[in-house]
Amino acid sequence: QVQLVESGGGLVQPGGSLRLSCSASGIIFSIFDMDWYRQAPGKQRELVARITRGGSTNYADSVKGRFTISRDNARNTMNLQMNNLKPEDTAVYHCHAEEPIVGFNYWGQGTQVTVSS
Repeated sequence: QVQLVESGGGLVQPGGSLRLSCSASGIIFSIFDMDWYRQAPGKQRELVARITRGGSTNYADSVKGRFTISRDNARNTMNLQMNNLKPEDTAVYHCHAEEPIVGFNYWGQGTQVTVSS
């Protein structure tokens, strides 16, 4: 049974930081590309950051220079360090795993991030 479990969300003031984690089980984590998506109320889900199985990263323009994605294949975890948070970063953040050749993909339930004073 595949499980992706996010943690680390919460309420933070503008300019603050949070670190999200995604813990994976039931998959061979190292062969999956891993992503963070977010969905704000009334908006479509958007890709925030991706780290490929080879370690390459890319980011949405809105978070470049503020967010850093990383992975630890030995621990089957992926992290998102979010600095200088803004109110527009408020959303539910979802972990996503995709095997790039066959296309299997899985979603976590999400963790709420709220940036507000």
